[in-house]
Parts: sequence; structure tokens; C-alpha cells
Amino acid sequence: MSSLLTNSSAMTALQTLTATNKKMDATQNRIATGMRVSSAADNAAYWSIATTMRSDNKALSAVQDALGLGAATVDTMYTALNATVDVVSEIKAKLVAARTPGVDRGKIQSEISELQSQLRNTADSAVFNGENWLSYDSSAASYNATKTIVAAFSRAGGAVSVDTVSVDLTQIELYDDADQTGILDRAMVQSDGAGGTVAVSTGVSVANLDISALTDNAADLAVMEELIGGVDFALGQITDAATNLGAIKNRIGLQQDFVKALMDSIDRGVGQLVDADMNAESTRLQALQTQQQLGIQALTIANSNSQNILSLFR
Repeated sequence: MSSLLTNSSAMTALQTLTATNKKMDATQNRIATGMRVSSAADNAAYWSIATTMRSDNKALSAVQDALGLGAATVDTMYTALNATVDVVSEIKAKLVAARTPGVDRGKIQSEISELQSQLRNTADSAVFNGENWLSYDSSAASYNATKTIVAAFSRAGGAVSVDTVSVDLTQIELYDDADQTGILDRAMVQSDGAGGTVAVSTGVSVANLDISALTDNAADLAVMEELIGGVDFALGQITDAATNLGAIKNRIGLQQDFVKALMDSIDRGVGQLVDADMNAESTRLQALQTQQQLGIQALTIANSNSQNILSLFR
């Protein structure tokens, strides 16, 4: 039945064209943004997950920066400890040379004094970003015997946590101006040959030992041997400290690689959830453009029905 009041064909064509236009708007938005889920209205669950993971990735980026800062600090301390090993080895060699009867120990002491000054300069210069882990004053208000480096950010069951790498300064300190408990400024000890230690009788440290007054009598030669043993023991402690820092340095390097890989993985995962397939969207857009054109034609034909009815009365 043809009616002037109700054009069913036009209504149907208009509904179809409106639906096509909505689909085109959605497709064009995906093409423009590159995302199929750009807001909570598109897919609330995926949008929520993606938003949370993007936030976590920003936190991981901060962790990456912290690891870089920590790695630079550890590397500075490690470099200084390595340099210290060489200088202490040289002091031990001078003491061994001074053990020989008849040598001028005053002149050897002048060389040792220069090496002692070099040790202090090396420790005092091991500063990065205002941090010095080898030479400090433990009585300072800001002192903390444990230094931590942010290493990871994790989320479990909705709770977040920050993991750290810890460095015990008491194991690597060379000088402590507060109580002289550093490896180089505390009273020397030597191995007792049975896994323990005994104090060097003179009570001196590597930093202030002085052999200029020692003679060739038996007691002084025994002191010389004690000093050699004490310096050798201190050298072993410095080597252990450098080994510990080296292990921490390697761990930080591995963690940096892991954090970078984890960030890339999260980016890929978020992309799987919200990114648009541009090939599919391009094909869909072309199909919708064709449907739109056909819808416009159908609506035009439907609207012309009224004109056809009018022609019947001419």
C-alpha cells in the first residue's frame, strides 16, 4: 500500500544509513587514533587493564632511571676500590723491601707516606651525585649504613611493591672519620694461620703506619713482619669488597636488561588489547563507504515514492 503519511521504505533506508554512519564514525576514529579501544566506552575491561599497565610502565621507566643512577654510583665505587688495591699492593711491596736489613727505612717511609696520601685522595674522590660510600663520617645525621638501589616495580593481587638492591657500607668502607672503623683507618689485624685473626702489636692502621724509626733488631724486624701481614690482610678485605661490588654491578646490569625487556613486553601486551588492525580498518572503511553510498541511493529512491503518487493525480 502506498501512503503519503507513512513512508516505510524511507524509514528503513534512513535507519540503515544511520547505522552505517555510526559504524563509519567508529572506524574513522580507530584509523585516526590507531586504537580500537581508546576510551572506557569502547571496552571497559580492556581499557581498564591497558590504563593500569601503562601506569605500571611509567613506574618501570622510573625504575630504569634509578638503576642507571645506581649503576653509575656502584661503578664509581668499584673503580676506586680497584685503584686502592693497586696502591695497597704497592705499600706491601715497600714493606717487604724494608724488611731487608741495612735499607734506609726513612726513605722507604717517605714513599709509603705518598702512597697513604694517594689512598685517602682516591677514597675521598669516589663521589657520584653527592654519594661517597668509601670515605664518610658515620656520625652524620644523614648517615645510613645500608644503601639501597631501586631495582624493580611489581604488582601482585592489586598491591604494588618496590624491590631494591642493598649495599652494606660497613663491608666496603675504607675510611670512617667518626670512629676509624674503615678497612684502611682501623687498627690492623693479621691472619693467625688457623682461620682467625690477631691484632698487630703496634695498633697502627694502613693509613698511619710508619716504619722510619724501626731498626734491624729482632723486635723491630718482628714488627715489620706483623705490618706486612696486616697490610696483606687489609688487601684481602679490599679485594673482597671489590668482589662484592662487582657482583652487585653485574646484578644491576642484568636487572637493567630485564626491566627494558619487561617494558617492551607490557607495551606489546597493551597493544594486543587496544591497538587497531589498520589493514582490517582500511578494508572496513571502504566497505562502509560503499554501504553509505548505497544507503543514500536507497533513501533517495524511497523519498521519490511520494512524487510518484503525485503523478497519479495529474
